[in-house]
Amino acid sequence: MTDASRPPGPPSTSGNAAAGGNPSAPSKQLSSQQHRAAAPRNVRVAVLTISDTRTPETDTSGQYLLAELKAGGHSVVHYRVVRDDALDIRTALVLFVREATVVLTTGGTGLTGRDVTVPVVESMITKPIPGFGELFRMLSYREVGGAAMLSRALGGLCRGSAIFAMPGSLNAVKTAWEGILKNEIGHLAFEIERHGQPGVVQPGVVAPALSPLSQSLAAAAGKPPPTTDPLTPPMTPTLSPAAAAVEGTGTADPAQPQSRGPGNLMGRLGRHKKEDPRL
Repeated sequence: MTDASRPPGPPSTSGNAAAGGNPSAPSKQLSSQQHRAAAPRNVRVAVLTISDTRTPETDTSGQYLLAELKAGGHSVVHYRVVRDDALDIRTALVLFVREATVVLTTGGTGLTGRDVTVPVVESMITKPIPGFGELFRMLSYREVGGAAMLSRALGGLCRGSAIFAMPGSLNAVKTAWEGILKNEIGHLAFEIERHGQPGVVQPGVVAPALSPLSQSLAAAAGKPPPTTDPLTPPMTPTLSPAAAAVEGTGTADPAQPQSRGPGNLMGRLGRHKKEDPRL
């Protein structure tokens, strides 16, 4: 049979295979498109600037993020400027992760003694997102060359939120926002909600039975037993209707193990810092 008379068949995938392609890529792409379509258009975001010298009036990086978030239709639930002090940073972050889906920090990611943002954030993260720091340093390398290695920008999940720690300079913040976060913040919020993170028990999720110790403590104090057990790890929240529509289920799997993270209180680290405009 000649090529001209050969009946048409399905498209060949040998080209993809030869080029190292993945035949399942179209389905993955479709799934990603579904997730983006279901992603919230309005994300609750908190912004924290860490600096010994900046104020809300002189905080160009923080003000840039506030303007970009509002222009994108997102809700800024908190904005604060704190010193390069581990206790001050952690106090703000503990509040922020309770009320925001995404927390953005600027400053304190360098190498000086007063740069303590990274150890504080690391102590709170339950699931790292290493790709954020990798992408940021890759993009920074194109702009500043080898000096990009001095930045320790990082990101990760903390309970029901995501924290992204960026350098303090305006150029660095623009790189992180425009090159990585701006077009993914909704998708990120969707993924957090879709997979579920340890957090407050939501309606529709049955709370675990109280442990005998919790019952005894309540009885000794002369108080009614709590509705949720303080000695039991928090439950995974239910999925939103949008996430459930994509996943085909209304709740996250409570049988999945939940990481609680170290959550250690950081002491004050370092005493002096000289601001480096590159970090």
